[in-house]
Amino acid sequence: MEDSWLGIAKRLQSIAATGGEFTQDKYDRERYQEISELALTMLSNLGRVPIKTIDGLVGLKARGYDTPKIDVRGAIFRDNQILLVQEESDGLWTLPGGYADVGFSAAENVEKEVYEEAGIRVKAQQLFNVRHKAKGDFDPDVRDFYKLYFICEILNDQGLSPGTETLDARFFSKSEIPPLSKGRVIVEDLNMAWDFSTKEYAPALFD
Repeated sequence: MEDSWLGIAKRLQSIAATGGEFTQDKYDRERYQEISELALTMLSNLGRVPIKTIDGLVGLKARGYDTPKIDVRGAIFRDNQILLVQEESDGLWTLPGGYADVGFSAAENVEKEVYEEAGIRVKAQQLFNVRHKAKGDFDPDVRDFYKLYFICEILNDQGLSPGTETLDARFFSKSEIPPLSKGRVIVEDLNMAWDFSTKEYAPALFD
């Protein structure tokens, strides 16, 4: 669960960004800018990240009307093993996926991400979980995310091939899960995917 002060700082920054986008009053805009700067300072201190970096990610200039980012992840199974990819950025493992790109549906995004990161074509079959990242046991993040998880079916099992942002792609059994990139996925996500993969139909979970 996200630290309460981190959540408060993110909420303050969101209010400042939305207010700064829509206010017509120059004095209010100055006040929203001041609130933003205070929130950025809090986020920088809580995350031990330089304030310039925080400003680039979540500052008023980067925001406009503030909404959560969308992260899509695909769970692909073969012989009761789950596909994971090794991230180049931290050397840790995760379900293939990433930011949702403009111009694609959520399902199209996850299918594209799996191909780019693991080299296989898949079809998104079922949305099985929608999570608010701040409510899970993920690594802290100054941004706010909704995470969408899909069960995907392999269309062409031509062999795995890591992409430009991944070092490796492999199938793992439950007993041999490697160290996970906990900003992207946690073991609870994998267990839910395994559970859903054994059901013909089940309603998606959400928090």
